[in-house]
Amino acid sequence: MKKQLLLFAFSAFVLSSCEDDDIQAYEMDMMKGEWKISKTEVISGKDDKTVLGTTVPTGCETKNTMEYRTDFYTAFSAYTGTGTDCQLAYKSEGTYDYDTETKNLTIKYTNDSPRPYQVVVLTSSEMKLKQMFGNIDQNGDQVIDYTYISLKR
Repeated sequence: MKKQLLLFAFSAFVLSSCEDDDIQAYEMDMMKGEWKISKTEVISGKDDKTVLGTTVPTGCETKNTMEYRTDFYTAFSAYTGTGTDCQLAYKSEGTYDYDTETKNLTIKYTNDSPRPYQVVVLTSSEMKLKQMFGNIDQNGDQVIDYTYISLKR
């Protein structure tokens, strides 16, 4: 009986210690690839629901991409131009950290300071990030309002 109890306790320990690694691998696998910004919204910090403003990419901005890989590499590619003549204006490369428990994503591009986000939605086709830096009160209610970035594949 003691051997069975010991085996059960050891098995429970092994399974629980691998769970976080499995969740992180699963979520990073969903995150990997190229994403395009579908819209950027400013949401009231007072109720975290009221949309104060929405920006939808137009023209060459629709080609802008954010890339994530499972080796913690990330890149942002920005395009400019007129009409269908879009050219790569710049590409920022760097690394990211992601915590599956808190859903905190920190992006650190080369020669830039770390930029924290919170992952609000993550599926195989949609990701929504809450920007946790540079936010200000935009509607005058004395409460910081937050920028949300919606991405699609």
